Amino acid sequence: MEIIELRSDTLTQPTAAMRQAMATADVGDDVYGEDPMVNRLEARAAQVFGKEAAIFVPTGSMGNLTSIMVHTRPGQEVICESRAHILDWEMGSMVSVAGTVPRTIFGDRGVLTWSQIREKIVLNTAAYYRARTGLIELENSHNMAGGTVTPLDVFEEIWAGAKECGIPTHLDGARIFNAATALGVSVSRLTSGFDTVMFCLSKGLAAPVGSMIVGSRASIDRARVIRKTLGGGMRQAGVLAAPGLIALEEMSKRLAEDHANARLLAEAIATSPAVEIDLSGVQTNIVIFRLAGHGDAPGLVRRLEANGVRCSAIGPHSVRLVTHNDVSRSQCETAAKLIVEELSA
Repeated sequence: MEIIELRSDTLTQPTAAMRQAMATADVGDDVYGEDPMVNRLEARAAQVFGKEAAIFVPTGSMGNLTSIMVHTRPGQEVICESRAHILDWEMGSMVSVAGTVPRTIFGDRGVLTWSQIREKIVLNTAAYYRARTGLIELENSHNMAGGTVTPLDVFEEIWAGAKECGIPTHLDGARIFNAATALGVSVSRLTSGFDTVMFCLSKGLAAPVGSMIVGSRASIDRARVIRKTLGGGMRQAGVLAAPGLIALEEMSKRLAEDHANARLLAEAIATSPAVEIDLSGVQTNIVIFRLAGHGDAPGLVRRLEANGVRCSAIGPHSVRLVTHNDVSRSQCETAAKLIVEELSA
């Protein structure tokens, strides 16, 4: 039976070109700064994002935690959206390791505005016992809001307000290339006002391992120390950086295909009266739908897997599908048919 893998774009397989690049990569010890492929990847990532420097990290979670620690000190608050990845999917490391406290705000479709953020900021006040705001963290695209994107003008207002308040900003840009594709804006423009940006090579860009942090030279120098502290200092990491370079240079060019496939799935699913889905919120490669009448999402996921379609329950009543390089148009058509049939059963 053919398996159609829609659980996550983290399940992408490295391409043939990536495997060849891994086999032939020049390597050195990255802790000594001597791995040529890592150095090339970092230089190119900084160039693509218009930043001074970049650092290669094993995972997006480490990249976000490292960035939080670059900008904050223990006891400070980090303003973030209430469904943020750093809050729900990173082992509470912002609290247990960085010693920071989340100050959450619910954003419509995951999008926070400056007016919302401004109300939650705590700066120097007479109430010395209040935790001060140390960082504003945003996410684009927003995973648990359904892959929705934040427009550039919303960011621009936040950047200006944060700068006036003297508060740094960090972007969890795990899927920033998806957001840029959806908005028709370059990643450098879409992230230009952030102090640091983390983006993943191992999701829609299909590299086997790794993420990047980009920012100022001083921020990245500090991040390198923190990465080592967290156990992220790597040795002959060029075998991982080589496919990362291909991901960065080539794979972002095809993301519109994933978005079109997600739209196909969403529109088919929307025909079923058994679900609730906001089609206008399907903006990138993620589809989230809710089963009407408090339906059993884990049960639906099990039944679909028995028929060759793998997806994820993200709660008792909601299901998530994610399109990527290893799922073809015809497979999405098949998956859509099977999902609608199962919903009608």
